[in-house]
Amino acid sequence: MQASLQVPQASVWMDVDVTETVALLDQLRARREFNGLRISPIVVLAKAVCLAMAKHPEVNSTLDLDRQEIVVHPDVNLGIAAATRRGLVVPNIKAANDMNILQLAEALNELVDKVREGRITPADAARGTFTITNVGVFGVEGGTPILNPNESAILLLGTFNRRPWVVGEGADERIEIRSVAKLTLTIDHRVLDGEQASRFLADVATILTDPGLALLF
Repeated sequence: MQASLQVPQASVWMDVDVTETVALLDQLRARREFNGLRISPIVVLAKAVCLAMAKHPEVNSTLDLDRQEIVVHPDVNLGIAAATRRGLVVPNIKAANDMNILQLAEALNELVDKVREGRITPADAARGTFTITNVGVFGVEGGTPILNPNESAILLLGTFNRRPWVVGEGADERIEIRSVAKLTLTIDHRVLDGEQASRFLADVATILTDPGLALLF
């Protein structure tokens, strides 16, 4: 954490209508392939991050100070921040970008089990390239995450709240009760700028708002 604070960081955030993501989670839980798996919003968020990363590979990068160059990683080693009795650990799913949503769910469940049982090894936490942290499980709406060393971005997910939301356009504009969550992206400002961060975050939000649009990525 001390090393992280030596990095110039900036954050962008947005509130996202995740009503359709909630519906998708219910559908996944009802499917036989997902029987016995814990299905949380992180599953869909992880897939959305990997899809958006394909359009914005610079987000999945590291600044090599010795060589004075930015290294873009071919694989997304997706870190999942987890609170344990011994403190915060960030194991990662290797090559998460090559996984479908079922494989991601299985990998996430395996990580959760290892964290709960205290079986996380240094190898599990090594070579991470991007991190997701979820404060929503504690009922917290949002926050400003700080970077893990050697990563250029970290994404925080807040709790899913039911709140009034404007939907439709023009004459069809109306207020409905929707599920809404806050996403916050913190970046290494030496590697990424506000435009790159905002475009990446907007693409992740697009998928969470309408998971069907993932077919366009």
